[in-house]
Amino acid sequence: MPPTTRDALVALAALLAPDVPAVADLVTSAHDDPDGYFHTHADRLDERGIDEPVPELAWIALVDALTDHDLLAEVDWKEAAGEIVAQLRTLRSSPTDPAAWTWFGDLTDDQPAYDFLDRAGAELRATGTTLAVLDIESDCYPLVLLPNTHADTARDLATAAGFTAGILGTPAPTPPPTLQEPPH
Repeated sequence: MPPTTRDALVALAALLAPDVPAVADLVTSAHDDPDGYFHTHADRLDERGIDEPVPELAWIALVDALTDHDLLAEVDWKEAAGEIVAQLRTLRSSPTDPAAWTWFGDLTDDQPAYDFLDRAGAELRATGTTLAVLDIESDCYPLVLLPNTHADTARDLATAAGFTAGILGTPAPTPPPTLQEPPH
């Protein structure tokens, strides 16, 4: 049986913040009592231009709670590469092996943020860490780092909840070959 929206959000919160149950608690609160969550967090939500409970409230609560626990970096769409890496390296989920970041020394800050994020995702993935974006339909990139082994699960849980967790740095899927009829 597919998970409910609530179950998927709680499972995703637990996957991205396994040692911080408060993240799942906030997501649950936003899902179960959107009016109460909205009133409790009205100032912060106002900073996002949210002035009433919206269907995405639990997803926004997930992003904000992960940010509060240094598990998400929210970067602007025109952020410089150096600043993006600086923010990612401060996350509690950041790879601790300095070799995971050696590729960055060869790059410049002059490429668009999305192109850089795609490259960063590929480089990090090669070292065992997935870079994912929790899409909030804004001009920013809410970025999380997680073990490669959890990437598909994170994407599937986000989809089951009605949202998008994009995995950065993965090659585009190759379409299956077209089948041709054998010659007669």
